[in-house]
Amino acid sequence: MVAMEKRALYQRIWDDLSAYKSMILLAGPRQAGKTTLARMVAEKFSNSLYFNYDIIENKKQLVENQRFYESVNRKDNTRPLIMLDEIHKFHDWKNYLKDIYDRDGKNYLFLVTGSGRLNIYQKGGDSLAGRYLFFHLWPFTIAELTQRASNLKNFLANVTEINVHDEKGTRHLWQTLGHFSGFPEPFLKGKREFYTLWSRDIKRQILREDVRDLMAIRRADQLELLLSLLPSRVGSPVAIDNLARDIGVSFDSVRNWLNLFDHFFLTFRIAPWTQRVARSILKEKKIYLLDYAGIESADARFENMVAMELFRAIQTWNDRGLGDFSLHYVRTKERNEVDFLVAGNHKPLFLVETKLSDDQPAPTLKAMQALFGIPAVQLIDKPGVYKRFSNGGNQLIVVTAEQWLSGLP
Repeated sequence: MVAMEKRALYQRIWDDLSAYKSMILLAGPRQAGKTTLARMVAEKFSNSLYFNYDIIENKKQLVENQRFYESVNRKDNTRPLIMLDEIHKFHDWKNYLKDIYDRDGKNYLFLVTGSGRLNIYQKGGDSLAGRYLFFHLWPFTIAELTQRASNLKNFLANVTEINVHDEKGTRHLWQTLGHFSGFPEPFLKGKREFYTLWSRDIKRQILREDVRDLMAIRRADQLELLLSLLPSRVGSPVAIDNLARDIGVSFDSVRNWLNLFDHFFLTFRIAPWTQRVARSILKEKKIYLLDYAGIESADARFENMVAMELFRAIQTWNDRGLGDFSLHYVRTKERNEVDFLVAGNHKPLFLVETKLSDDQPAPTLKAMQALFGIPAVQLIDKPGVYKRFSNGGNQLIVVTAEQWLSGLP
């Protein structure tokens, strides 16, 4: 499994972006492998330097000499790679990055890595405007693990076409993701007991060290309670007022905390698609977890796994500059729903429905496909299925989930 060892998908993104800019910001969930990826990138360089603000010796270097990286030997006039990890914890980090980019952007390549905090701070202020490119690293997905993806143009032109490949091996990887999530450490260890300990500890660490400390939130117990309620809400539009009532806090508090969960990569939410949908739901978003292996409901866990695969794909397409892509769901007030709609440049591209084992197209999927006139895919958690249908001249397939998802670019 070369992909597991080398994270080749993300190394290619680095290669592409670093050809445009000398400063790249990399954000992603805690323990998704950002530091590991940075060290893999460094293997391509004959001279590099790794700096971690959490290491006291490194912090001392920065305090004593903000140009400490100039000690790196510039062999044959090549640009060394300077990796700055967790630098956003430095009180004046944005101005610091601005200064070193303006001074040394022609002499060095800078890779800046960080967790959700970097993602939040990246959105605010303009001192770094125009000086960097930004991309995300996500936990393992089936597309990354199998390395079967085609280029995006070919994929979008052939959404309902697949080449069945290594069914047994791909099935095993998909089931492993379902048992342990796509986070590298529990995935590679493959022990349920370890996953349970890891999942509990990482959530507590994020809530108590990142979210609470950064945002001056004192009620860590209520944050934890809110997060514990979300697995039962996966795949459903989230009613913030109901959550606020369950926890005993204000509507605004829950709304703000959910935004923080998104920013710190505990959750992601998708908005409804409302264009051309009569009596559509206009506001409520559906919520999903990045660490989905602990979801008890098989239906909800399967839908969350598919959501994660689609979310990773469109985020990667956006990071690579391939267009403006977004992920939605479609639902009317009569509760006619399709789980996912993928849009590009504000136009619907294809629909995706999830069913555990139903190998006949869902009526709501057929109805929505007729409305939009776009390809449709029904993914099921059952091996060996690939059925093709025509729905008013539009192509619709029912297919084993991991076989189709492994082709996502």
